[in-house]
Amino acid sequence: MKHKLPIILIILTLFLATQIIGLFITQEYLTQAQLPLGIERPEFETTGSYFSLLVGLVIVIALALFIIKVGAMKIWRIWFFLASAYLLTIAFGAFFAGTYALIIALLFTTIRFIRPSVIIHNFSELFVYSGIAAIFVPIMSFLAVSILLIVISIYDMIAVWKTKHMIKIAEFQAQSKMFAGLFIPYKQGKKQAVAILGGGDIGFTMLFAGVVMKTSGMLDGIIVAVCVTLALASLLLFAKNKYYPAMPYLTAGCAIGYLITLLV
Repeated sequence: MKHKLPIILIILTLFLATQIIGLFITQEYLTQAQLPLGIERPEFETTGSYFSLLVGLVIVIALALFIIKVGAMKIWRIWFFLASAYLLTIAFGAFFAGTYALIIALLFTTIRFIRPSVIIHNFSELFVYSGIAAIFVPIMSFLAVSILLIVISIYDMIAVWKTKHMIKIAEFQAQSKMFAGLFIPYKQGKKQAVAILGGGDIGFTMLFAGVVMKTSGMLDGIIVAVCVTLALASLLLFAKNKYYPAMPYLTAGCAIGYLITLLV
C-alpha cells in the first residue's frame, strides 16, 4: 500500500469528485456552447485534435524543464497563477456570468498564491481541469481522445521510468508550493509524507469521460469516471514505488468503463 488507507480514500474521493464536477460543467458547455468572456476554442479537425494537444503538451513540458533548469521559481509561480485563473474562469463560467466567474477565479487563485493551504489548493483542483474539458471535449472525437490516452500512457512510462523528467517536474512543483494536481500531506510515523496525483492524470481521463458523455449520455460518462477511480484505487493500494506512471492504469480503467457502457 503506497499510503495510509485514510489518505488513499481521500485521494480517491477527490479524484472522483473532480471527474463528476468536470462532467457536469462540460455538459453545461455542450448546451450553451460559448465560453465566458469571449474566449475562443482552438480550431482544428476533431479527428486530429489529439495531435494539437500533444504538441501543446510538448511545449508546456519543454518550458517547465527550462524553468526548472534555470531555477526560475518566480516565473513558474506567475505562469501557474495565470493558467489557474484562466481555467477556473472557464469552469466557474458554467455557473456564473463571465465577469463574476473571472472575479471568483481570481479570488481563489490569489488566496492560493498568497496564503497556500491544503484546503484551498485541493478545492481549486476540483474545478480547474473542468476548464480544460470545457475547451476540448466539444471539439474532440472518440477516436482522437482514445489515441491521446494511448500516446500519453506510453509517454508517462518513459518520463517516469526512463528519462525521469516528470519526477523532476513533480518535485519542483512541490517545492514551489504550486503543484498541478491533488496534494495531501500527512504524518508517516515521525516523518512528514505527502500523497500526490498529477494534474495530467485527472485532466486526460476527464477528457475521455467527457467525450463518452457527449456521445452516449451522462450515465455512461459517470460509469467511465467510476471505473477510472477503481483503477486508481488498485494502483494506490498495491503500488510500492515512490513514483509511478499512473496513466497506463487509468487508461485501462477508461477502456474497461467504456466497454461496460456498451453492455448496459
